[in-house]
Amino acid sequence: MSRRKGLVGAAVGVVAVGAAAGLAAERYAIGRTRLRPDPQARQPFFELPADRTRTVRTEDGVALHVEEVGPASAAVTVVFVHGYTQEMAAWHYQRQALAADNPGRLVFYDHRSHGRSGRGSHESATIDQLGRDLETVLDEVVPRGPIVLVGHSMGGMTIMALADARPDLFGTRVVGVALLSTSTGKLAELTFGLPTLVRPLSRRVLPFVTRGMRAQPRHFERGRRAGTDLAFLLTRFGGFGDRDVSPAVVQFVEQMGARTAVDVIAEFYDTFTTHDKLAALAVLRAVETLILVGSKDLLTPVDHSRAMAEVLVDAHLVVVERAGHMVQLERPELVTLQLRALIGRAVRATARSA
Repeated sequence: MSRRKGLVGAAVGVVAVGAAAGLAAERYAIGRTRLRPDPQARQPFFELPADRTRTVRTEDGVALHVEEVGPASAAVTVVFVHGYTQEMAAWHYQRQALAADNPGRLVFYDHRSHGRSGRGSHESATIDQLGRDLETVLDEVVPRGPIVLVGHSMGGMTIMALADARPDLFGTRVVGVALLSTSTGKLAELTFGLPTLVRPLSRRVLPFVTRGMRAQPRHFERGRRAGTDLAFLLTRFGGFGDRDVSPAVVQFVEQMGARTAVDVIAEFYDTFTTHDKLAALAVLRAVETLILVGSKDLLTPVDHSRAMAEVLVDAHLVVVERAGHMVQLERPELVTLQLRALIGRAVRATARSA
């Protein structure tokens, strides 16, 4: 037993030393990367204009920040649902491109406890509650006409939660769905690209860390502010597949995470470990569906999207080569092209059934 412990200790020590050396090299590379010319640095992240802004109150009184772009009388409304530790700004490039195309009314909102929306209670930090929030947004902002729902990561899970709770909306009001970089469940089994040796340790440590984040958020906030290069590195590693991705885009995603309170990050952890909406997928057979994922997505891997496509045999499955979890920012033109095609298919299907 002592010999086994010694071997494990030595292995962990080797990993730690290697990680430290690798981190030092990466931090040097990050410094050089941030100095190179970057056209995306001029993008007005967080600053895109809205035609209309409103506040929607949820069933438990949380104020959701909602923005609209395009004519309120449009034939179709596209509602965008962002991911975990993000904001509606995560749809930056799609908002720019589709606003110029004017395919319909575009609706964006921040989840509870994210962006400019109000803070929800710890007990309300569940994907099922987010599904009810989405239902409230649809009732208040899109009371009539066909709807296309576009969800990324936790946003896709939110759409599945809505389908589970309100299947009657799909095929009647909701005529199209895009599920980007998302999953129906089994998130507790994710490896996040970590070496085999440290995966069991990470699964034991993460629940402990999230409890600490809830109990002592100020300590974690200070540590997060102090680790700028590390945050940049982790964002690039976890969010993007291409190491040459724009530093400004990586920093943009890092900023969205930094704007999300530490205790909020911790509060939503449990809902990911219990999330299971595989049965709800059958509801989406009634609508045009796009399933899109990056081939290097570490957070919601390709296998999760393929599993959804096996249930939704008529869905369009698109695997974006060399892209990571933040695929709509890493390959914006391709993602926007696929969304345009989805909206077109949904509108045509609605016209045929009218």
